[in-house]
Formats: sequence, C-alpha cells, structure tokens
Amino acid sequence: MDDAYATKTELKGYADNFTDTTDDTEIDEVLLLASRAIDQMCDRQFNSAGVTASARVYHPDHACRVTVHDFSTTTDLVVAVDLGDDGTYETTLASTDYALEPLNGIVDAVSGWPYYRILLTGGTTFPIWSVRPSVQVTARWGWAAVPKPIKIATIYLALESFKLKGAPFGVANFDQFGPIRVRENPRVMAMIAPYRKNPVLVG
Repeated sequence: MDDAYATKTELKGYADNFTDTTDDTEIDEVLLLASRAIDQMCDRQFNSAGVTASARVYHPDHACRVTVHDFSTTTDLVVAVDLGDDGTYETTLASTDYALEPLNGIVDAVSGWPYYRILLTGGTTFPIWSVRPSVQVTARWGWAAVPKPIKIATIYLALESFKLKGAPFGVANFDQFGPIRVRENPRVMAMIAPYRKNPVLVG
C-alpha cells in the first residue's frame, strides 16, 4: 500500500509546459510523499492491499459494532470473535450474523466507498469488557480505486512542493524538495475533507 495516488503522467497533464523527462525520478518521489501526507491527514490509506486477505484485530466500539480499516470487497471476508478472552478467535460469524456499512457504498451522497463498520444482527455480541482485542477480521484491505478528489489533491500537493523547493512552511512530511503542505492549502483540504476519519470542526 505504498504506491502514490497519482502518476507523473497525470501530474504533467495538470502542469503547463511540463513535458520533459529530466525530473521524472524526483516527480515520482514527491508524488509518493504527497500521498503519504494525505494519508496522515485523513488517517486512512486509499490504495488496494491486493488480492490477498489478511487478518487484523480490533477492539469493538460497542457490543454490536466494530469499526475497522477500509475494505472494498466481501471476497474472503471472515469475522471472528474471541469469546473466551484468551486470544483465540474461536467463533466465526456467518454472513447472516452481521451487516456492513456504509450501506450501498455511499457516504454523504458520494458513492464508491469501501466498508469500514461491522454491525451485529444476530444473537452474538462483541465482548466489550475484554482487555484483548476481541474481534478478528480477515479481509482484502483497501479501496477498489483511489477517489478522484484524493488523486487531484495529491497532484496539487506534489506540484506545489516541486515548484516551491525549500519553502519554510508548516509540513506533514519533508523531503529534499521542501515541505509537503496540507493544512496550508485550502483547496486540498476541501477536497480531502469528506475522507478524513476525524475531521476538526471549526465553529
């Protein structure tokens, strides 16, 4: 999940008179750094983890709800629970025992979202008293496709960093080209705002 969210070809398409290949290595690097800066601001990643499922463990939010990392397909999905508080996830839930959110892959009228919340619909409940993480989810983690606003925000940040080498501003990441700025760019912040897990509200 370490790929950039945009390519140098896409970046050059947004930049006038930027067609030579002299700086291609540096452009790839700054695109990668811009992508990771957006990850930090949104507290999530937008690439796909591929076709291999892997297990991750979680503390439930509620006896009937657990929030997990993003996954875009139910292929190979397994939800298991540690009812004995012994680190063994011995109870595997049937697909009829839970529902996935967001419903229909839609959040705030925007489609294409992956799943990130599991709600129990059967008689089982998640142990919320356990010190150990009591839920294990095996899934193909990641997004089906990078959202277009995230792709464009990555391009804007990369272009800004590449053109303003060494500018002394507040940063999310540094590299040899200078800062990768996120908060200081209102246009980028507006584009990524719907995708932030914990947005800061300003009254």
